[in-house]
Amino acid sequence: MNITITGRKCTPRESFREHAEKKLQKMERFFGPEVEAKVKATVEKSSQTVELTVIHAGTIFRAQESAENMNEALDKCVDTLIRKIRKSKTKIERRLRDGSFDAFAQAEPVEEEVEYDVVRKKTVPLKPQSVDEAILQMNLLGHQFYMFVNEEDGGIAVVYQRKDGGYGLITPEVK
Repeated sequence: MNITITGRKCTPRESFREHAEKKLQKMERFFGPEVEAKVKATVEKSSQTVELTVIHAGTIFRAQESAENMNEALDKCVDTLIRKIRKSKTKIERRLRDGSFDAFAQAEPVEEEVEYDVVRKKTVPLKPQSVDEAILQMNLLGHQFYMFVNEEDGGIAVVYQRKDGGYGLITPEVK
């Protein structure tokens, strides 16, 4: 397991690093030793926040929790991720067995517009997925939308979570 621990507005102590390595060993039972984990600890005035991202074969799992100390926040993050993994375990296992997370195509970088202040640029790998896979990945990331290549027609599509609890699909129409 490859673990990267970074601090924002702080330097994580060695005891936190050891605790993180011990807790993250639980992820190996789901994915094996070829999993990458990124832990980001942030200290705020009233609480401490830990963001945990686990990447395996192109699948990204993310959780963010706050608590009075970093160890408690890390424990909450690990519990949240394990709950997410178990919730979608059968779907993920089927897709990993089928090899649908193996191939990625690189997305082209977004060009910056002059009149707007772009504070962050992000390049995301896109791969052909079904709508169900895209919704699963969106939920695992905890996002409200997710862009992907639709395996049915090969075009770019976006799934999003509606306020009424359902999901929507946006596909571009070239005129």
